[in-house]
Amino acid sequence: MNALPKFFGVADPVAYGGKDAKNPLAFRWYDKDRIVRGKRLEDHLRFAVCYWHSFCWPGGDPFGGETFLRPWHHGSDAMAMARAKADIAFELFRLLDVPFFTFHDVDAAPEGATLAESVANLNAIGDIFEKKMASAKVRLLWGTANLFTHRRYMAGAATNPDPDIFTYAAGQVRAALEVTHRLGGQNYVLWGGREGYETLLNTDLKRELDQLGRFVSLVVEHKHKIGFKGPLLIEPKPKEPTKHQYDFDVATCYGFLQRYDLLKDVKLNIEQNHAILAGHSFQHEVALAQALGVFGSLDINRGDDLLGWDTDQFAMNVPELALVFHDLIKGGGFTSGGLNFDAKIRRQSIDPDDLIHAHVGSMDACARALLAAVDMLDAEALTGPLAERYAGWTNSEGQAIMAGQRSLAELADRALASGFDPQPRSGRQEYLESLVNRYV
Repeated sequence: MNALPKFFGVADPVAYGGKDAKNPLAFRWYDKDRIVRGKRLEDHLRFAVCYWHSFCWPGGDPFGGETFLRPWHHGSDAMAMARAKADIAFELFRLLDVPFFTFHDVDAAPEGATLAESVANLNAIGDIFEKKMASAKVRLLWGTANLFTHRRYMAGAATNPDPDIFTYAAGQVRAALEVTHRLGGQNYVLWGGREGYETLLNTDLKRELDQLGRFVSLVVEHKHKIGFKGPLLIEPKPKEPTKHQYDFDVATCYGFLQRYDLLKDVKLNIEQNHAILAGHSFQHEVALAQALGVFGSLDINRGDDLLGWDTDQFAMNVPELALVFHDLIKGGGFTSGGLNFDAKIRRQSIDPDDLIHAHVGSMDACARALLAAVDMLDAEALTGPLAERYAGWTNSEGQAIMAGQRSLAELADRALASGFDPQPRSGRQEYLESLVNRYV
C-alpha cells in the first residue's frame, strides 16, 4: 500500500485563539503555555490521543456495520495498512499539538498466525513509532496489551481456567511492556476486559483472583527486571464485556492490590464512564483513589446518563470536570499520568475532521474546567468550608484521639461528664452547590 493521500482538511496545528475566537478549530480556553500555579497548562493536563478508538474503531454497532470507511481498515497487506494508519495517527498528533499518545498492541500492529509473528509485527511498528517520535513532539503516555478481543480470551486471560492461555497472555504482555519501555512510556496499563465471570455456576472465584494476583505480580517482576520506571495502572470497570469484573471500582481494586501486596508498584487509571457503570460519580472515584494513595491517571470521556452501557463519548461537561480537577490539583496533580482521550466520535460523525473537532472541544472543556478548579482552590471556596467543618479534629483532643492517646473508656467517661452536649452543625450543601456555580 502506498502512502495515503491527504486525510484531514487542515494543514496547520490547532492554536489558541482566545475565548472570542471565531475559528471553529481554535482553542478558546486551552492556552498551553499559560502558567497556572507555577506550571504550564499543557503540563497540568498532559493530554493523550488514544490509538484504538481514534484510528481503529470503524463506526459499527450491534445493529449496523462500519460507517467510517477509513482507507486503512481494509486491504490484503495488514502491515502496510498498519504503517499507513501510523502516518495518519502522527498527523493527528501534530495537528492537535498534544504531548502524548497511548496504544494497544493489536491496534497498532496486526496479530499474526502465531505469537512470535504478532510480536514481530508489534516490534516493527514500534520501530516506526520510534522513528516518528524522534522528529515529533509527541511522547508515549502508556501502552497496553489487548487481552480481551481474541476468542482465546473469551473466558479471561489471567483468570482463564486454562493455564496455557495464561501463558500466552504473559507472552503478549511482555512484548507490549518491552515496546512501551523502548518508546519511553511513562506508565503501563493492565485492563482486565474479560477478567471476571458470566455465571458463578462455572467459576472458582478464589482460584481466579489468585491467578490474577499472580499475573500482575509477574508483570511487576518483569517491569523491574527491564528497568521500567513508571507505575503499572489497573483500570477499574464493573461490567461489560463480562457480567462482573474483578476490577469493579476503586475500592475493589484497592482491596485486590492490598491482598496481593501490589500497592507499591500499581496505581489506578480511572474513567468517568466506568465510574458511572459502578454506581459512582467520576469525582467519587478520583477522590477515593487520592484518599487511598492509588491515583495514577485518567481516561477522559463521558457516558450518556440515559444509557446503561459504556458509550465512550468525548468529555464536554465542564461542571463535572471542574470538581474532578479540583480534587486532582488539590492532591498534587499528575506525576506520570495524564488525560487520555479514550473516547469515540459518534458513528454519524464520518468526516475525518470530526476527529479534530472532538478533541479540540474536549481539550477546551478540560482547560476551562481546570481553570475554574484553580480559581476555587485559590479562593478556598470549597477547601475553606471543608477545613472549618473538620476543625475539631485539628485541636488537641481530636489529635489525641487519632494518635491513639485515648481509650474507649476515657472517651465514654468524657461523654458522660456533666455539661457534655455536642450539637450538630449544618452541612451547607445547597450553599456549596451554588458556590460552585459561580465558578463554572
